[in-house]
Amino acid sequence: MSDTPTKEPGRARALLSTADFKLLRRALESHARATDDRDELAKINALHHRLGTYS
Repeated sequence: MSDTPTKEPGRARALLSTADFKLLRRALESHARATDDRDELAKINALHHRLGTYS
């Protein structure tokens, strides 16, 4: 057994910035206005809401 302490991994970097989330939300809003599919609109709305919790 070694006396060397185990090194813990560093903190993970964020993949998306706050600006990225805002851009994605705007894109979803645009797509939601263009779709007539109620099932897809429900999915878009749910994703839009989840993205909003990160901005």
